[in-house]
Amino acid sequence: MSVAKSDYKRVTTKSLIDMKAKGEKISMLTAYDYTMAKIVDTAGVDVILVGDSASNVMAGHETTLPITLDQMIYHASSVVRAAERALVVVDLPFGSYQSDSKEALRSAIRVMKESGGHAVKLEGGKEIKESIKKILQAGIPVMGHLGLTPQSIYKFGTYTVRAKEEAEAEKLIEDAQLLEKLGCFALVLEKIPAKLAQRVAESISIPVIGIGAGGGVDGQVLVLHDMVGMTHEFSPRFLRRYMNLFEDMTKAIGQYAADVKSKDFPNANEQY
Repeated sequence: MSVAKSDYKRVTTKSLIDMKAKGEKISMLTAYDYTMAKIVDTAGVDVILVGDSASNVMAGHETTLPITLDQMIYHASSVVRAAERALVVVDLPFGSYQSDSKEALRSAIRVMKESGGHAVKLEGGKEIKESIKKILQAGIPVMGHLGLTPQSIYKFGTYTVRAKEEAEAEKLIEDAQLLEKLGCFALVLEKIPAKLAQRVAESISIPVIGIGAGGGVDGQVLVLHDMVGMTHEFSPRFLRRYMNLFEDMTKAIGQYAADVKSKDFPNANEQY
């Protein structure tokens, strides 16, 4: 089975399904603004997720719940302007799709029309089936999200690993198969046992992208700010930090402030 990276000029939902069929792992990262999205896209990441995690890392909220549809559209439109290769998936925020399927469709249409995003992502399984069906019937691609679903944090009461018990694990498998049957093009599994995640990935034909779900799935996603070390308080087991930008940037900014105070900046070569 080939694992060579394919040269996709533009990654599409079909590209991801092809990647799974060929055994090529899918790379996915979040981005919320033009500059960071440009870097992520240029680096060759397959999927950019405009996550409702913007509520945490961009706005400083404790949970993802406060972010609005208007704010998600703003972030998504900034990312879309930067992405030349990556597929851009946009989270529908809490309250924009759970209550009824017509509102879900209106929310998804707004995201697609106003941001130019390529797909939307929704959290949940059987309980949001009608919303997913309605959005798909309008021709809008849907990515699912099961396991730890942060929009339901007050229901769970904790960010601990999900589906460790047999009943919840079986429901997760059923929900994953339902999402495939409905027509979702891919699925995110968050913070579940690795063996269960692999079992799900092997039981469905659509790509399964994990975060804290082990290596037996079809791809991985991380929050960009965590991965490059801009955040430093958050250290779950699944996070690999590739840089320590918090430390580097703090040092650089501190040096700048000191140079201004000491009149070292600007020097003779840095003025007109």
